[in-house]
Amino acid sequence: MPGANMLEFTDDNFQSDVIGSDIPVLVDFWAEWCMPCRMLAPTIEEIANEFEGTVKVGKLDTDKNRTVSVEHKITAIPTVIIFKGGEVAKKFVGLTNKQDLEAALKELTAPA
Repeated sequence: MPGANMLEFTDDNFQSDVIGSDIPVLVDFWAEWCMPCRMLAPTIEEIANEFEGTVKVGKLDTDKNRTVSVEHKITAIPTVIIFKGGEVAKKFVGLTNKQDLEAALKELTAPA
């Protein structure tokens, strides 16, 4: 599933890898049976490659990782949340286009 620049987030590693990250983190909340999630997957992979080194990008299977999904009130998938400094910076619910994700990440990684 995850490519070279794609991480896999779980209930076990979410706190350290996402909340504790010193760089922004894009999390794709998905499930195996979700067709829109599958349609979004190539876009998430492209984002992971484009933002390598400046943003962590990964996926969290909502069926296998219920704790994090409930904590972040994931009621529809795909949901993409971008975390910065351990906080939710941007949230996209539903099939999201690459341009919107790129714009949000560029805004969050721009020098202050």
